[in-house]
Amino acid sequence: MNKWAITLAAALLLFTGCSKKETVKPAPKEKAEEIVKEQEQVEEKQESPYVYPLTGIQSETSTDGRAIAVMVNNHPQARPQSGLSKADIVYELIAEGDITRFLAVFQSEKPENIGPVRSARPYYIELAKGLNAFYVAHGYSEDARQMLESNYVDNINGMVYDGTLFKRSSERKAPHNSYITYENVLKGAEMKKYSMDQTPPSFTFLTDEEKQALSGDQGTSVRIAYSNGGTSNCSYEFDPAAGKYKRFNGAEQTVELDTNEPVLVDNVLIIEASHKVVDSAGHLSIDLESGGKGYLLQMGKINEVNWMNKNGQIVPVIDGKEAGLVPGKTWVNVVKGLAQSVSFNAN
Repeated sequence: MNKWAITLAAALLLFTGCSKKETVKPAPKEKAEEIVKEQEQVEEKQESPYVYPLTGIQSETSTDGRAIAVMVNNHPQARPQSGLSKADIVYELIAEGDITRFLAVFQSEKPENIGPVRSARPYYIELAKGLNAFYVAHGYSEDARQMLESNYVDNINGMVYDGTLFKRSSERKAPHNSYITYENVLKGAEMKKYSMDQTPPSFTFLTDEEKQALSGDQGTSVRIAYSNGGTSNCSYEFDPAAGKYKRFNGAEQTVELDTNEPVLVDNVLIIEASHKVVDSAGHLSIDLESGGKGYLLQMGKINEVNWMNKNGQIVPVIDGKEAGLVPGKTWVNVVKGLAQSVSFNAN
């Protein structure tokens, strides 16, 4: 009797176990792969904890730190330049005559060498001030000298540090041969006891969804004429493979001197502003306060915009709202008038 009871109990246990196993069905292979894929997509969409304020690029490490704004020479004898491919923003304006200069602003990347460095003008200083940037130049106009010597912006100048912080290249002739390393920029800030902790204000950037939904007229190429002589005339051409614009002075592509690395741009903002000659040397006053009309090129598209000065920042505006920038590099070209200076999609 006991043997029979034991046998019956074992049979019941075996039956119960089999029944439970049958109710737990393994997920099909396709379902498992779908779950893994969904998890990967969620991980991809998770944003990095830090964003660079002048590019909108995400980072896994802190993006704090002060920007530096360097006056870079654009005379034909100064091309190609050093450091421009690593600039977050570059502002291009006429200095005198038909020669433009660049205010190259660095914060997310730190180029080893920058230059040739050239002299200051008041409107470049104002742009640097708007970003709370540490301003670097070699020389100045009289109005600019007064602003710098009054400590209107934190700055170092090659007129004081030529041969120490600033080095002359033997491969080019003055005034097209002054260079400064990023290391020496920091040394200059330390020597003058300037803080490099003040992170610049952030621009507005597009989300991935907004970037993909960008609309506008075809804007695959643009030419910008700064003068009849054409010395500083430039153009941008959209590269669909890279999703960025290549820059040219005439037929010469803008590249790095030492590496031949091309300068690639995500946003091209072209604005018109009033220009006035203020002295016999041809120095200018350029109105970067009043706002006006402009064009914004992004992802092969062009849109008409207005621009405004927002606490020192030049920002594009569409329908009364600040227009978002594509995360990445931005060049701002300031011209006397759009109608006479800008042409699109011309061969």
